[in-house]
Amino acid sequence: MRILITGAHGFLGKHLVRNLLEKRHIPEKDLFLPKVQDLDLRKWEDCQKAVKNQEIVIHLAAVTGGIDFHQSNPGKIFYDNMMMGVQLMEAARLARVKKFISIGSATEYPEKSPVPFKEEDIWNGYPEDIHAPYSFAKKMLLVQGRAYSREYNFKAIHLLLANMFGPEMNLQSGYVISALIKKIDESQKTNKSFIDVWGTGQPARDFLYVEDAAEGVLMATEKYNKLEPVNIGSGQETSISNLAAILCRLMDFRGEIHWDHSKPDGQLRRLLDTSRAEKEFGFKAKTSLEEGLIKTIKWYKDLEK
Repeated sequence: MRILITGAHGFLGKHLVRNLLEKRHIPEKDLFLPKVQDLDLRKWEDCQKAVKNQEIVIHLAAVTGGIDFHQSNPGKIFYDNMMMGVQLMEAARLARVKKFISIGSATEYPEKSPVPFKEEDIWNGYPEDIHAPYSFAKKMLLVQGRAYSREYNFKAIHLLLANMFGPEMNLQSGYVISALIKKIDESQKTNKSFIDVWGTGQPARDFLYVEDAAEGVLMATEKYNKLEPVNIGSGQETSISNLAAILCRLMDFRGEIHWDHSKPDGQLRRLLDTSRAEKEFGFKAKTSLEEGLIKTIKWYKDLEK
């Protein structure tokens, strides 16, 4: 099968491509991995070029980042993600692509959604406000896929991913794990006795190791064909304060953590119920948070050698 992977050179994309080549032994010639410099998916013509002669589309490309980026760029985040996704799926339909996999986020759930988040609750309220522009742009791909299935018999699935982390993560993204690792490392290098961290530390997240995420996406690509969205997560919840304490221990940092209460926390809890993924296509995350953090810290330290 010829497979287009948008965002193939990003964090998740690199691990997904490696999985396809090394674990699933897909011939490299069957993968189309355009870079953002080659194709601008906000442009209709480039979406048409991207899907030409492709049979599977895995749409990973996204404009996103940490809380600060989402606060500062809500319009850009909404427009870029909406235009990329909606146009790409329409181009895929016209090109008779056999299956379209859109990658969404746990932020699509209502801010007050019962924990753990179950797929059937996704429309029961408004998302947390900071991430709403991104969330709705991604959520529309779920709507579009359902509409195209009914009218055109087009096959599309929508996956909701937890907070990913692991080697090759973007250290400039502002995501909590990469930000904490950098802060701890910089404090150690400058002999600071503390680190400053946004918020109160109370929010809790479902942290998913990136190799597990890649495997989950590919298992769904191979085996899942229903219209309902599916959660891909670890199924475990960790508070930001506990995460910071674990990282300090693993990196042997014995200084203090100063919480900046003037900065936003974001959604208080975000944990995915992963029972549907396990039932429908046998996915269950294998990597514990601590094991994944150890691998991530090693990768970060190796960058400095």
